[in-house]
Amino acid sequence: MIIDIPEGKEPIGYVWGEMVPGIGEAASHFSLAVYEHSTLGLREFEAARLRIAQLNGCAFCLDWRTERDGRTVESGFDDAVTAWRTTDAFDDRTRLAAEYAERYALDHHGLDEEFWRRMTAHYGQAEIVELSMSIGSWLAFGRLNHVLGLDSVCALPRP
Repeated sequence: MIIDIPEGKEPIGYVWGEMVPGIGEAASHFSLAVYEHSTLGLREFEAARLRIAQLNGCAFCLDWRTERDGRTVESGFDDAVTAWRTTDAFDDRTRLAAEYAERYALDHHGLDEEFWRRMTAHYGQAEIVELSMSIGSWLAFGRLNHVLGLDSVCALPRP
């Protein structure tokens, strides 16, 4: 960790809350909103989230599994996300979610008409906006935590 954390302080709460309270609190609310208000299916949500976690290398994000109504994705889902191009474990929407996350993070200028034709055949406009905002959140905050060395002590912020 490259940030000095005072003894007795919880690292995430200190960095996100005390060091930059105006920005950190807003970021925390955005991060939580992605989980609390998502209308995307769990598999699509997790395919995109895990692909960003893999690209970011955020230790916490790689271990995290989103739970909805007591359910999480199956064991081995992370391996299927890594192999999103060839896995037979994904339907079209789940595969597109993983592809979109990867291209959003690595080649957003390369999102061409062919990609958007496939995407809009499976996702409505509101779903595309929601997925885009979610991916943006995971990309930004996962990288922030990894770059600052917080991902080994990270916990999803709670209000």
